[in-house]
Amino acid sequence: MKGQIEWWTATTLLVLLATREASVVNCEKISKGDKSLGDSGIDSPSKSITGSELPLSRLVSYMLFPDNDVDDPIWTLVAMQYGQIIAHDMSLAAGNTQSTPHETQCCTNDGQVIEQMLFHNSCDPIITPYDDPVYSKANIRCLNFVRTAVDLDNGYTFPSKPAEQLNDVTHFLDLSLVYGSSDQLANNLRAGVGGRMVVDIRRNREWPPSTANKSAMCDITSPDEVCYQAGDVRVNQNTQLTVLQIILLREHNRIADALARINPHWTDETIFQEARRIAIAEHQHISYYEWLPIFLGTSSTYGNNILYDTTHYVNDYDSNVNPNVLNEHTTAAFRYFHSLIAGFLDLAKEDRFSNSALRLSDHMNKPSIIEENNNMADLTRGMSFQPQKASDQFFDAEITRYLFRNGRPLGSDLRATDIQRNRDHGLASYNDVREYCGLPRATDFDDFTDYISFENVKKLASLYVSPDDVDLTVGGALEKHVQGLTGPTYLCIFIKQFYRTRVGDRYWFETGDHKLAFTIEQLNEIRKSSISRLLCDNGDSIVNMQKQGFKKVDSSNPIMSCDNIPSVNLSLWKDYAPELKNHEESTFLFFKK
Repeated sequence: MKGQIEWWTATTLLVLLATREASVVNCEKISKGDKSLGDSGIDSPSKSITGSELPLSRLVSYMLFPDNDVDDPIWTLVAMQYGQIIAHDMSLAAGNTQSTPHETQCCTNDGQVIEQMLFHNSCDPIITPYDDPVYSKANIRCLNFVRTAVDLDNGYTFPSKPAEQLNDVTHFLDLSLVYGSSDQLANNLRAGVGGRMVVDIRRNREWPPSTANKSAMCDITSPDEVCYQAGDVRVNQNTQLTVLQIILLREHNRIADALARINPHWTDETIFQEARRIAIAEHQHISYYEWLPIFLGTSSTYGNNILYDTTHYVNDYDSNVNPNVLNEHTTAAFRYFHSLIAGFLDLAKEDRFSNSALRLSDHMNKPSIIEENNNMADLTRGMSFQPQKASDQFFDAEITRYLFRNGRPLGSDLRATDIQRNRDHGLASYNDVREYCGLPRATDFDDFTDYISFENVKKLASLYVSPDDVDLTVGGALEKHVQGLTGPTYLCIFIKQFYRTRVGDRYWFETGDHKLAFTIEQLNEIRKSSISRLLCDNGDSIVNMQKQGFKKVDSSNPIMSCDNIPSVNLSLWKDYAPELKNHEESTFLFFKK
C-alpha cells in the first residue's frame, strides 16, 4: 500500500536468504549437501542431518533461554514495543490467529496430544518433556502449534516445488497495521468524511472501532468489553502494542484534521491520501533514523547505505532490489528481540512515579483495561520511562510459561514457538547462515566459541547431534553483541533486510522523484518527527516527555514540556492550487516552494 492509492497483493511469498532442502525456495541459496530434512523434501519441518528429530523446542527453550530479570541500562520499553510495530507492519504468517483458538486443534484442552492430529498436515504440536520443570507439574504434554500456510495449500505453484510460506500483510513499511492490506479492509476503516479513519468516541477520546465479532478476536467475558478493529488482526494482542496502535490511528486523524483546516477545498479522498502519506513518512523516519541505530548500531546503518546524513533527497531506489521480507529476518532474527519484553507494565503518573503495574498475561487480547481510569496516559508514560529488558538469552516467564493463558494457570511458551516456527519454515541452520554472513563454518561445536560463550556451546552440544543442526533462532540469539543489540549473524540479516526495505521501495519518503516527492521543505519537516512527538500529540493528556523517547531519562535526556519537542509544521502542506479542477486532476499537489 504505497503512494496515493497503490495496493500490493496481500498474500506475498516470504523470501529466504537460504533454506534447508526440505522447505522453501530461497532467494540466495546457501544450504549444503545431503541433508535429511523431512520426509517429503517439499514441505516437511526441518530434521537433523542424521534424519532423526531435532531436540524438543520446549527443551531447548528452558535449557538455553531461562527467565532472568535484567533491565536494559539505556533503552526504554517503547523501543521494544515500536520494534513490534515494525515487525507487524512487515509480516504476518498466513493462517496465524494469535491467542484466539485456532480452528485446527492439535492438543486437547487439558494439554494432551490428539494422536490422529499428528498426521494432519497443519499440525506440528510442541511436545513438552516428561520432566519439564513447569508443564509436567500440570500434566501438560502438548502445546498447540499450527504450521504457517504455504503456496502449495492454495495451488499457487507446482506440487513438486518446495513450499514457500505466505505473508498476509504488505511487506513495506507502510503502516498496513493501521490502514490494512486489502482494499476492502481499508475502505471499512475509513470514515468517508474529512479524510479521517473511523473511530469510536468515549470520554471525548478517539478509540479504534469495535470489531464485528468480539468473541472471535478477543478473550472477552462480557459484550460490554471493548475489542478493537484495525488494519492488522493482532491489534488486541498485548496492552502496549494496542496503545501504540491507538496512537498511530489518532496521528492519522490529527494530520487529516490539520490538512482539512488549511485546505478546505480538498475532498475526503485527497485529505485521506495525503494524511496517510505523511503518517507513513513519519513512521518510516522514526523506524529508520531513530529506532534502527539503537538496534543495529550507528556505523552499521550509515555505513551500509541504509541511512544518510542529509537534508536533501535520497535517490537510490533500485527496481532490481527485492523489498520482500526475508524469512530469516521475520522468523528468526527479529524474534530475538522477544527477550526485551517486560512481564509487568508500569502505570506512570506525570511525575513518572509508578506504584502499580499490569501483568502482561492478564490482558493479552483483553484491551478494555486501556480505557479504564487514566490507563491510556499512564501506560504511554510508563512505556517511555520503564526500561526494556536486556537484549540477551533471558526471556520473561510471562512469555515462556503464561503466554495467552486466558485465565488459566499456565499458557504457552513463546520461545519454544519461535524455535518450532524456525523448523516449520525450514530455515537454514545457524551454521549455514553464519557462514553466509562471513563467519567461519563450524566443523565441531567448539568452533562456535568465537561468538558464543563456552557454557552455552556445551549446552548446544548436549542438545544437538551436530553443529549443522543448531537452529538459526537458537544460535543467533546466543551470540555476543558486536554493534547495537545483536550479534554478527543477526546483524548481517538486519542489514540486508533494512537495505532491501528502503532501496526497494519506490515510494520511500525521501525520494526525489518529482511524481512522488514531498517538497524539500516538507521532507525536512518530516525529519523532525520522533517517537516522543508522536506520544505527546496522541497520548491522553501527555504534557511532558523526554526528547529521545526510546532512551531512558537522564541528565542528558531530561523530562521536558512537550512544547519544547520539535513538531512537523503542517502549514507547509497548504495547497495553492488556483482551481479545484487543476488540483483534482493532479497527483502532485501545488504546495508553495
